[in-house]
Amino acid sequence: MYFWRNLNVMSKTKYIFVTGGVTSSLGKGIISASLAKLLQERGYRVTIQKLDPYINIDPGTLNPYEHGECFVTDDGAETDLDLGHYERFLNIPTSQANNVTTGRIYQAVINKERKGEFLGKTVQVIPHITDEIKHRIQILGKTGEFDIVITEIGGTVGDIESLPYVEAVRQLKWELDSKDIMVIHLTLVPYLAAAGELKTKPTQHSVKMLMQSGVAPDVLVCRTERHLNENIRKKLALFCNVETNSIIESIDAETIYDVPNLMLDEKLDKVVLDKLNLETKTEPKLEKWNDFLYKFKNPKHHITIGLIGKYVELHDAYKSISEALIHAGATNETKVHIQWIHSESLTEKNTSEKLKNLNGIIVAPGFGGRGIEGKIDAVRFARENNIPFLGICLGMQMAVIEFARNVLHLKDANSVEMDLNTTNPVINLMEEQKKITEKGGTMRLGAWDCTLEKNSKSLAIYGKQEISERHRHRYEFNNKYVADFVKAGMLIAGENKKTDLVEIIELPNHPWFVAVQFHPEYKSTVLNPHPLFVDFIKAGLDMV
Repeated sequence: MYFWRNLNVMSKTKYIFVTGGVTSSLGKGIISASLAKLLQERGYRVTIQKLDPYINIDPGTLNPYEHGECFVTDDGAETDLDLGHYERFLNIPTSQANNVTTGRIYQAVINKERKGEFLGKTVQVIPHITDEIKHRIQILGKTGEFDIVITEIGGTVGDIESLPYVEAVRQLKWELDSKDIMVIHLTLVPYLAAAGELKTKPTQHSVKMLMQSGVAPDVLVCRTERHLNENIRKKLALFCNVETNSIIESIDAETIYDVPNLMLDEKLDKVVLDKLNLETKTEPKLEKWNDFLYKFKNPKHHITIGLIGKYVELHDAYKSISEALIHAGATNETKVHIQWIHSESLTEKNTSEKLKNLNGIIVAPGFGGRGIEGKIDAVRFARENNIPFLGICLGMQMAVIEFARNVLHLKDANSVEMDLNTTNPVINLMEEQKKITEKGGTMRLGAWDCTLEKNSKSLAIYGKQEISERHRHRYEFNNKYVADFVKAGMLIAGENKKTDLVEIIELPNHPWFVAVQFHPEYKSTVLNPHPLFVDFIKAGLDMV
């Protein structure tokens, strides 16, 4: 048995698991991304995956109020918003394999059972569900593309739905060589003002609960609002069976982009390399990262951008857009103040008053008819008052409807998503979508090519004629109306030549009016801010 364990299953790829305890929302995704960034800086090929314990196949059908933004990868996967953090930190794309849900695991196992692949055996959580989890965990590791795979386990230790994932980690810790796998447990060390001290008991209980599942953490990362002194570290080490140098402080930070530097100061990457028996190839310099941070924290200019959306009560519903504005702002040495405006609050009478002090307007993505008229009013205000305007996905469709109503004078112009009986469906359902009844994973998803018009602003912004951007929608600009729009002064600035679908519209007589059917925010990273957002902010500065 010992021979089998060490020779036949030994992994060349190293696996790091990040679990969470005490409470949710401690920042497992940011810690995972920060560690990955440091290991990447040290010369290792790193990727991160997220295991989500909910039974939905993916977050594609979830209300943004439930789960925040649905992030889309190049290969069309609808994923958790944490994958956006992974890409923004590592500057490399993720894929379908980087996000696994309980729903996807059970679906795969049930499909195998229906095909008779289990040879009549009783299908159980152990070993069948845990075997499938282990298989999914190791897919990225077996490609040969990565030296280290970091796996973030969603939820909190002790949650019933997370138990199969923890059990899968327990099994892997036995199956793989001890130097090929490790567990980082993120926990909370709260400060009690009445007692005037930090309390370690919640962390002790969280580690105890993890160990009851058969998994002992190798490193503790402790979220705290006060610095951990040496006595606290020793106490945690003693009661949690973790070495003192493996007690890592994660103090509240001014911005998530500070966390890689904080983890570098705490030597998290060195501790990890030592436990995985990996050499220190080079010291992390984070030069470009810190250049971004300096510009972000020391802006020379300030502008206010209005983000018009339907889910603005939960800012995470537009996480990639807000982060893209941060990246673009830093590039322009500008602090971008986002004014979150609910589209339902806008009317024909109050739009001018509510939007008059903005330096730029973004009409955000969304689904359904709620708040649509407010978005259209915002587009009209931006168009008529020469305010820099960026429409994204549904935002582009609203720009098309507004132009049709107020320039082409097609007063009932609409999208068939909002009005099936409109006599002027300037936004129509894609032909291949008309027979689809299931909602999940059936939209136009992932990366699609786009050819830019030679005299367009978009071509000047991108600096190349052929681009690729990510999509998530099922309604399109109705090509039957293209000639009328062009005659009235609109420029079709980008098209997918294979499908003849409109991707970008512009108004050449406007200082900056660009609307796109895709989601440029998904591809903006710290080291490569998206050019559309960069130029949009630059245009906004001209309004100051």
